[in-house]
Parts: sequence; structure tokens; C-alpha cells
Amino acid sequence: MNGIRGFWRALPTEGRWLLSTVAIQTLGRGLTLPFTIIYLHEVRGFDLGLAGTLMGLIAVVGLIVTGPGGSLIDRYGARTILIIGLGAMIVGCTLLAFATDPTVAAVGLVLIGVNFGVSWPGFNALIARVVSGDLRQQYFGVNFALVNLGIGIGGVIGGFYVNVETPETFTVIFLVDAASCLIPMALLLGPLRHVRTQSEPSADAPTTGGYRQILRRPAVIWVTLLTFVAMFVGYGQMEAGFPAFARQVAEVSTRTVGFAFAVNTLVIVLFQFAVLRWISGKRRTRVMWIMALVWAAAWLLLGATGLVPDTIAAAIGVIAFMGVFAFGETLLQPTVPAVYNDLASDHNRGRYNAINSAAFQGGAIAGPVAAGILLDHDLSGVFIGLMVVCCLGIGVMAVALERRIPASANGIVEPQPAAD
Repeated sequence: MNGIRGFWRALPTEGRWLLSTVAIQTLGRGLTLPFTIIYLHEVRGFDLGLAGTLMGLIAVVGLIVTGPGGSLIDRYGARTILIIGLGAMIVGCTLLAFATDPTVAAVGLVLIGVNFGVSWPGFNALIARVVSGDLRQQYFGVNFALVNLGIGIGGVIGGFYVNVETPETFTVIFLVDAASCLIPMALLLGPLRHVRTQSEPSADAPTTGGYRQILRRPAVIWVTLLTFVAMFVGYGQMEAGFPAFARQVAEVSTRTVGFAFAVNTLVIVLFQFAVLRWISGKRRTRVMWIMALVWAAAWLLLGATGLVPDTIAAAIGVIAFMGVFAFGETLLQPTVPAVYNDLASDHNRGRYNAINSAAFQGGAIAGPVAAGILLDHDLSGVFIGLMVVCCLGIGVMAVALERRIPASANGIVEPQPAAD
């Protein structure tokens, strides 16, 4: 890959449309993501237990919807299902903006969960249809960096703007989140209206390709287990295990925690493109193995902050953890979605991406539960040990996956035979 310009020139027109608005689309989500539970508890007056339960609806509904959503994407196309999901998101955010009753808030969060359940497999299927080969891996990485940029900027703007003493400020950010969904909807109804992800029916097309058949493939089983564990030790801990450990064990300030998240975004935005150049043409399973070692080192670094609580060293360690962790993210995010989509074909791409999404969401749900139990019982050492063991387990699973995955899905370009 010859720099950003070379990557951009190599993209088809549809890929450029998809990528050009990612940061703007996700800015609205960044405005609301860090502040939703604060809004429900401190602005609308729901008790903290109820607010937490309501927040959990997004992940639970998303997980439930993902399976049927993948099948619908394969049958009706990603574009149609994404438009329905975005419509649900718009209504959900609008309801949440004015929700003074828990029931109304619950309906809004359920609708947001519906969008989350179909948006991951839908957009991944759309991307895979538009770009292919090594360019697809590069696209997933750049897309991930832009998503983080949008959410990070949104979080900073939201932090300066919202005020619990002024409920109207929260109403505004949820309405902006709803309005940001109009951007991808306009793309799907306009420049991307001709992109089809579903395969054309034909006599020789595969008649089966359901989840049961897909999950019989050893490569799919191993990459799905790897994804689940990676999410368990990764994103499943970002909103629970990491901040809880940083506050209770390392005893750093909330400002330090917030700065650590800013460093996470900065590292991803600054280093993702350089990482993409480095991993291009390399075995994706080897990249996953390196990522596992990076994350293990990050968790050991965070664990060390518990030995020097309430000190400058602890604050530096907490911030450094998020920087090292972010570098691991730049290795993970381009490779795993590319593996799923290179294993898939057009007639079942939605289901492959739904399996990826389900593993992601399952790990993100299980992670906070485990962190809450261990840290609530003052088992911080066991918590760090579990994270490190799981990281090493990712490396073992990457080795197992390498033995079962086709070379093409592992990012290896087979040499072409010389012409006679």
C-alpha cells in the first residue's frame, strides 16, 4: 500500500462514498455513548440499578437480533436491512431524548439495540462487496480509525457541552445522534442504491448455507472463539474492568481515566495506517498472535499500577495501558473482519458477519460481568491474571486457526504460475 493517496485511488467510487463520511456519522454516537447512563440516572432520576439494566438492553437486543439479521441481509441485501436499522436508531434516539419514564427509555434503547444488531454485519457485508483482497483488510483498518476519531471527537464535544443541571443539553445530543443517522441513510438511498450484497438466484447456487453448516467449518469455529475471547479481555473491559481497576485499585482520578481514553483514540488514529502498511501481505494469524502478546503486556502494565496506588507512577501506568492496548487494537481490527469475509461467499456473507458480530457482543457482555464479580470481591490479582491468560489463549487459538484456514483467507497471496 503506497500511502493514503494510493489507498484512496485504489478504492472504487462506492468505497470512497462509504469511507468519506464515517467520522461524521460516528460523531453523533460519540456525543451520547459516554453520557447515556449519566442522563438516565442524574437527569431523569432513574436509580442506578435500573439505569444499568436499561443500558444492558442495547447489547442484549443486539445479540438477539444479530442472527436473524444476518439471514435477512443474505436474503434481501445489506442495504435494505441497514435502512431499517437506521430508521430504528433514529426513532430510538428521539424517544430517548424525551424519555421521562423508564418504559419509554426502554423502548428507545431496544430500538437502538436493533440497529446495533444489524449494523455490524450489514456494513461489513457492504464493505466486502465493494472492496476485495488486501484492499479489504486495509479498508477495515482505516474504517476503524475513522470510527474512533468520530467517537473520540464526539465524546470531547459532549463532555464540554452537556450539563446535568440543564436537561435540554442531553436532549440536544440525542437528537444530533438521531440526525447523524441520516447521513448513511442518504448514501444508501443515493450513491449506494445500486450496490447488491445478496447473490443472484441461479440453478447452480448453493442451496444450503445456514448457520449450522457455516459453524461446521473448523476455521469458523476457531476464529469465532478467538473473537469472543478477544472481546472478553478487550472491549468487554473498556467500560467496566479497566475504569473500575483504575479507580479502585490504582486509585487514579477520573480525569486520568478520561485522558487514558483520549490517548487510546489518539494512538489508533496516528498509527493505524502505518500498521496497515506493515501487516500487508503477512499472515493474519501471525498478526493476531502478536496482538495477543501486546495485550498481555498491557494488562501486566495495568496490574503493576495496583502496586503503587494513588501515585504519579500509577497515573502514568494507567495512561500507558490504554496506549499499548490501542496498538493491539490496530492489529486486531483489520484482520478479523477480513478473515470472516474471505471465508464467506456472496450467498452467506451476512451470516458470516452476523457470527462475527455475535462473538463480539457476547464477549462484550461477559467481560463486564466477570470484572464486576472479581473486583467486587477484591480479587484484582485474579482479574489481571485472567486477562493475561486469556490473551495467551488468543495466541494459542491463532496458531490453531492457521492450521485450518485457507491461505487466501489468511492474507497470503498465492504466486501465479509463470506463463509458458
